[in-house]
Amino acid sequence: MIKFTLKFSLLITFAAICILVGMQIANNGIREMKGYDDPEFKGAFHITEGHEGELEAALLGEKVTSHDIRIKQEKLEQLEAFNFFSSLGSKFADATASLFQKLIDVLSS
Repeated sequence: MIKFTLKFSLLITFAAICILVGMQIANNGIREMKGYDDPEFKGAFHITEGHEGELEAALLGEKVTSHDIRIKQEKLEQLEAFNFFSSLGSKFADATASLFQKLIDVLSS
């Protein structure tokens, strides 16, 4: 199961990267067809060097900073503290297992 999850995660990551690269290539092709550089026409991703030498990234026109990533990580950690569906699924699995165990006990007697 772990191998499947790892392979699936790698496949999804590879597909997402391929989509972004394809969008960037299409963006460059459209710019060449237009014949001029339109500032409203943004690429799929863009990395520039900031004022103090730090890198600034933009993904699909949205600026991405390490501060945003830290905030999202904190929100994710708070969400993982209690997951309603996970606890509900765990209770359902326990109930199903005990039900089938009792059914097996009754049938084997």
